[in-house]
Amino acid sequence: MTGYLVRRQVFFMDISFLLNGETVRLENVSPLQTLLDWLRQEQHLTGTKEGCNEGDCGACTVIVTDPTSVKPLNACILLMPQLDGKAVRTIEAIASFRQMHPVQQAMVDLHGSQCGFCTPGFVMSMVAAQINGDRDHDTTLAGNLCRCTGYAPIVRAAEQAENQPCPDWLTADRAKLAANDNLDPDSALPQTSDALAALLEKAPDTTLIAGATDVGLWVTKQLRDLQPVAFLHGIRDLARIEDLGEQVSVGAMVSIETLRLWADDHHPSFSSMLKRYGSTQVRMAATLGGNIANGSPIGDSAPALIALGAHLQLRCGATRRTIKLEDFFLEYGRQDLRSGEFLEAVLLPKTAPDLRCYKISKRFDQDISALCGCFNIGVENGKVASANIAFGGMAGIPKRAAHVAQALIGKAWTIESLATVQSEWSNDFTPIDDMRASADYRIKTAHNLLVRYFHDLAGAQHDLHEVMP
Repeated sequence: MTGYLVRRQVFFMDISFLLNGETVRLENVSPLQTLLDWLRQEQHLTGTKEGCNEGDCGACTVIVTDPTSVKPLNACILLMPQLDGKAVRTIEAIASFRQMHPVQQAMVDLHGSQCGFCTPGFVMSMVAAQINGDRDHDTTLAGNLCRCTGYAPIVRAAEQAENQPCPDWLTADRAKLAANDNLDPDSALPQTSDALAALLEKAPDTTLIAGATDVGLWVTKQLRDLQPVAFLHGIRDLARIEDLGEQVSVGAMVSIETLRLWADDHHPSFSSMLKRYGSTQVRMAATLGGNIANGSPIGDSAPALIALGAHLQLRCGATRRTIKLEDFFLEYGRQDLRSGEFLEAVLLPKTAPDLRCYKISKRFDQDISALCGCFNIGVENGKVASANIAFGGMAGIPKRAAHVAQALIGKAWTIESLATVQSEWSNDFTPIDDMRASADYRIKTAHNLLVRYFHDLAGAQHDLHEVMP
């Protein structure tokens, strides 16, 4: 790869990747061009469908492979430079030796396709799940929508194909990627955190693009000009989870899916909530650093991390500073991120047995939280010794319920004590009425979640679903 060319104040890039087994080298590519547009308009590979164009429906799902992972991703919010050094497979090239892929055959045999528009995306998600050995089909297919309501035969097809061997093209693609691993990366595709720090020292106004699950919508829906940009997917030293003893350091480029799988053994309630963070396609692309750095008041990771007492490691050049995560969010749309500084890692405790996370939304899968409450309360000798409570969707930033927590400390851990702090919620939050919920609903539900937390810690059995009535 060469150059980061400037033409009329528009930056272009040179990239190289595999498309359906063939090497593609592109010069002067707009960094804001989506894979979906390129496939359909320039390659005439129209099996990849355009549905929502915002990463919700899954009709545009493709498989993106690198030496260590196989990911189903939404092509509509996947920007071309994110493919550099990777292999892309579309629906046109998953069969082998003139035979349908077992997933395709199962869809035919079990009548999994109705109108057919969504079928290519379903097939690609199912193929990726089959390769990865993931048999939780309700979860892996949550990001693929069928308006004909044909889910039952589709799931049956996924079950029929789940034991089939991996396709031959997977091995072939990875061999070609290894052979092409000596390319010189573009300057806007930094490969180390040191390179990123140097880039931002020279150009601090650069827009950083990690998974693009949010940035992609800035491009496709808001038509924003984000340049200059830098793509972070090649920075492997930011994509690690490191054991520091009682703490772990989660790199900013760790995907939400990787975090979810790690948290399953350490913070199971957090892991369960992350399963509802978005679809498989979104979780495999989205990063923890991106979810925090964009400062959304309804980002689901921040409340849990605040309840855990997490800290952020921020870097500018060779200088690093560590702050509490809760102090990072200043006000709506403004974070404590200095010029040329970037989020390097999140530090959090390895275990927290009393952490519970509750996401309240109108749909179980693929929905933005009306509110998200996370509780981590320590009880000693029957009294509250510590209380970390945080919410998203209750203010312009993810925020601790400091007044409620302070009112609880020292009180007996009883249901009666919880009633005495009910008036404190309005001292912590002044939520708004919007399309997701009313302010009154949010305040009442916040307290009800505290009551639910009490019963959860007591081991009560209940049939509560975190979906709004």
